Amino acid sequence: MDYCKEVEGKGVHDPFNKNMTTLSRCVWVPYPVIIGAGPSGLATAACLKQRGISSLILERENCIASLWKLKTYDRLRLHLPKHFCQLPFMPFPESFPTYPTKKQFLSYLESYKNHFGLDPVFNKTVVSAEFDLRCGFWRIKTLGLKHEETEYVSRWLIVATGENAEEVVPKIEGMDDFSGPILHTSSYKSGRLFRGKDVLVVGCGNSGMEVCLDLCNCEARPSLVVRASVHVLPQEMLGRSTFGLSMWLLKWFPVRIVDRLLLLLSRFTIGDTGKFGLHRPQLGPLELKSRSGKTPVLDVGTLDKIKSGNIKVYPGIRRITYNAAEFVDGTKENFDAIILATGYKSNVPQWLKDRDLFSEKDGLPREPFPNGWKGECGLYAVGFTKRGLLGSSLDAKRIAEDIALQWKA
Repeated sequence: MDYCKEVEGKGVHDPFNKNMTTLSRCVWVPYPVIIGAGPSGLATAACLKQRGISSLILERENCIASLWKLKTYDRLRLHLPKHFCQLPFMPFPESFPTYPTKKQFLSYLESYKNHFGLDPVFNKTVVSAEFDLRCGFWRIKTLGLKHEETEYVSRWLIVATGENAEEVVPKIEGMDDFSGPILHTSSYKSGRLFRGKDVLVVGCGNSGMEVCLDLCNCEARPSLVVRASVHVLPQEMLGRSTFGLSMWLLKWFPVRIVDRLLLLLSRFTIGDTGKFGLHRPQLGPLELKSRSGKTPVLDVGTLDKIKSGNIKVYPGIRRITYNAAEFVDGTKENFDAIILATGYKSNVPQWLKDRDLFSEKDGLPREPFPNGWKGECGLYAVGFTKRGLLGSSLDAKRIAEDIALQWKA
């Protein structure tokens, strides 16, 4: 690694203890260290490079964009038009459709990495990162595939592990007694494996709704658990994307007015979703997103399957038994499999020894967007805006600009 200087290469190996690290070394990095080789990490590294600053990207998996590549289902597409999802300084190819497929998006990210000459170091799991007040640098300790320990030392630390680092698996009474498979959507690939099966999908976000549609199209019999209220909006309104329309309206009207317009158009387009067990929250979709980060569902065909009865909707689960689920309204149905579309969470509190920028409660920046990208002592956050790739790109540019000022000084 030409951008790193190994200042210590000696370690201790105990042949009688296989759990001990086999090598311990310290590496001085004169540039920023970025944790995470997802879109946010790549975008930040590219923005730095545009300003003549190299970086070291550490990634726990063996590839870039591991969430997209390893933990998403086959039919996944971008839910927003491609021009809202492109990374800085490189648009999507014109030949790509408005909503690129998973394969196309991964191809774009690989091209992005190669275009900017980014070279992440893979299979490096960060176990701790702490600012050393004595020397004024960050110490980032990692473990490799063979439990080899490496400590990287740098003036700047950029956390790009994102909001979706770890799966959220709820505890439901009776889960251990269920006879069929229970899997998180991170392990779900296609409904073909469930053809002819009764499948319960827990969670009514974009992933849960789309997994239900995929199951239905693959001749499975899906049911959807809707525990709380949810905004379902058509993916497009008035001939343009709902997201794009929202952004345009926000230039002219306050959030609450835009919410009313969106709900009015939505009711005209897809009808009253409450009739089918999908009750709307009191707050409008954009205001709710701003306050809680809860994203509205952009319907890609699931609602029609619900209306036709091909997808059943149930309230929250009371308990699970050997081959069934009992719901809070007293109904009980048999199922062959359960899929948890219960989302992800940040894992930052597990390894970052900082209590100022990030909250211990949810692992997200304490300050809401657009103020949560910068901490103290050269600490930065990217990919935690709850505004998708558009928010990541904005923060990546801010971070690169801020570091460039220090770099020149």
